Amino acid sequence: MHRIMSTVPVDAVMLEARAAALAKRSIKNESKRVGIDLAIRCIDLTTLEGKDSEGRVRSLCAKAMTPQPSRPDTPSVATVCVYPNLVAVAKDALRGGSVRVASVATAFPSGLSSLEVKLADTAAAIAAGADEIDMVIDRGAFLSGNERKVFDEIVAVKALCGPVHLKVILETGELGTYANIRRASDLALAAGADVIKTSTGKVGTNATFPTALVMCEALRDFARRTGERRGLKVAGGVRTTKQALTYLVIVNETLGGAWLEPDFFRIGASSLLDDLLMQREKLATGRYAGADYIPKD
Repeated sequence: MHRIMSTVPVDAVMLEARAAALAKRSIKNESKRVGIDLAIRCIDLTTLEGKDSEGRVRSLCAKAMTPQPSRPDTPSVATVCVYPNLVAVAKDALRGGSVRVASVATAFPSGLSSLEVKLADTAAAIAAGADEIDMVIDRGAFLSGNERKVFDEIVAVKALCGPVHLKVILETGELGTYANIRRASDLALAAGADVIKTSTGKVGTNATFPTALVMCEALRDFARRTGERRGLKVAGGVRTTKQALTYLVIVNETLGGAWLEPDFFRIGASSLLDDLLMQREKLATGRYAGADYIPKD
């Protein structure tokens, strides 16, 4: 087992105060326009519902590639994220474009299955053409002290992924404390995660500003120790432009501008894109576009 760093103490009061201060940063219009375009480029446009269909995924892919046809300077998103059985559909719909396909795997969202099933789930997504895998950790194992099991499963999935980008979902809303979130972040990075991700979006508490901050601190310390830059993905409950811009501020202030690109920062979202497009239109014209003028997926 690779060495996992000893537990780093986390001052919850200071962490929350710092996150709150960063959330109050004022962003002027020109910087806001740049931030909105960056946020769009960093979106993993996601559909993970039981009613997902081929038609739904193809529609989502069209929006991912061309979010606002009336404004061709609007950037494409980073990926479309779907269940493994819809990867091939998304891959076909995105053919010829720059948008990648991400797939959840490893018994998403619970993470409660055997390693054999988790690897088969991952292998199926990769065989269908997934460019990225979003795996979930076994939170029950982590919280009961069986960190070795969690670590070994990440190592095994990463070995199967090879060059395919691996995002490891911690499900921070179930980990209980910031210290646990920091510990899980350190463990995932030591095991080979390309990106550490906050949440599945399927529990009551998902991405929060303090959670993103403590995970950024783990990424910063990992980079200082190893010289390797890994990424962050915030997911679940990110619906407004203001929230998205605050996450950009947290990343920039904690990690630096080198992390402000899609290879190292992602936002998992479904409804956020519409708000970003409406705010972008407001900056361009001085007035908001009605929701009816934003293309539907």
